[in-house]
Amino acid sequence: MPAMFSDNMVLQQNTQVAIWGSGNPSSIIHISCPWRTGGTKQYPILEYACVSDRSGSWRTFIKTPTAGGPYTITIYDKDTVTINNVLIGEVWFCSGQSNMEMPMRGFKNQPVANSNEMLLEADNNQLRLFDTKRNANVIPVDTVGGEWKMSNTEVASEFSAVAYMYGSMLQKKLNVPVGIIVSSWGGTKIQTWMDAESLTDFPKDIKEYTTKIDTSKEKHKLATTLFNGMIAPFAGYGIKGFIWYQGETNRYDPAGYLKLLPKMVSSWRTHWQSKDSLPFYYVQIAPYGNKDTTKSVRGVREAQMKAMAIIPNSGMAITTDIGTEAFIHPPYKKEVSQRLLYWALAKTYGYKGISYCGPIYNSMFINKNIATIKFDYAERGLSTYGNDLVNFEIAGEDKIFYQANAKIQSDGTLNVWSEKVPNPIAVRYAWKDFVKGELFNTAGLPASSFRTDEW
Repeated sequence: MPAMFSDNMVLQQNTQVAIWGSGNPSSIIHISCPWRTGGTKQYPILEYACVSDRSGSWRTFIKTPTAGGPYTITIYDKDTVTINNVLIGEVWFCSGQSNMEMPMRGFKNQPVANSNEMLLEADNNQLRLFDTKRNANVIPVDTVGGEWKMSNTEVASEFSAVAYMYGSMLQKKLNVPVGIIVSSWGGTKIQTWMDAESLTDFPKDIKEYTTKIDTSKEKHKLATTLFNGMIAPFAGYGIKGFIWYQGETNRYDPAGYLKLLPKMVSSWRTHWQSKDSLPFYYVQIAPYGNKDTTKSVRGVREAQMKAMAIIPNSGMAITTDIGTEAFIHPPYKKEVSQRLLYWALAKTYGYKGISYCGPIYNSMFINKNIATIKFDYAERGLSTYGNDLVNFEIAGEDKIFYQANAKIQSDGTLNVWSEKVPNPIAVRYAWKDFVKGELFNTAGLPASSFRTDEW
């Protein structure tokens, strides 16, 4: 059986989940599930069955009940595999680069804020964690390294901080078992996480780096290799949705990222045989003191903001208020996880009364020297929580931006102006690589950086 079908695993509740493996060629594979019912008293249906092909490979679907467990599943032909301590609940697949990979214990000299305190509550046998071992491959494979572990202080300290806290808060809120799968690798581009077919319209991205790197040592930097080695083996495993935290390594081409991200999401959903039903929630990369002028942090933030309108059933956690100038790995991972959780609770699990997104630029109206900005996701208005609005800029036809005055209006819009710009035509907010955002909605969720121009 593949590694994800092992002791302590979590299967997605109330659905048909795929299960697969290899056995004796052309054999009947029996799958015994203790929740399996049906038939008659004389002939109860206690098992699922399928036939392996000539190579021994087999795949079938089993129906899962409402959350519960633990259960024991037995799979056998002439040989037997027993999977113990199986829970039925909610499963989320989390992927990305180093900000997803960053463990609760932090990186060297780069902490996760308040992690020690949170680890005190990490003992939870209803939360199961699967950390995928790194594997870059030039062709898709069907095996992967890793194992399911019950959450405790030691296990959680080495696990993705964003994924662990998301899973922990989700488990406590839903009060059902939760399984979190993490498949991440720091310093990787989105192209490495995409399959070959989704990159057919981007031939440059397929060939990139082939002449620049030692592929025997840095295979993970080649397009498709992490999809092949760390996504493909999971394709079809029963999940509720995806969590994604990546983009820093694509700062050199924000416009390209806007095209690639929707393609990747569509491709993953295809591999999971889900058109748009699997939600895709992702993190907008945080402000960072980028010194390389050939790369644009703010440009990727803009691309990610625009992608939300392109990708069906998606949502973005905004982080303009929690970046750090010196480190690309902001320590405030709990805020990231909470903002992802708001999306899931409101849009996937149907909880009412939860605000789930910070203000997003909608439109601009100009009257004389004042530009009035309207936002989405600010139904109850805007707030600075006592901060000064210092990150707005305004420009006229000369395309020269000046720091602007900004004032929140009673109708939830925001007026922007400057005495130096009598006839404004463009406004920008937090349009810097590093910035501390000071604009929020009344739920305390920060506004995304934006620009009204395309200069």
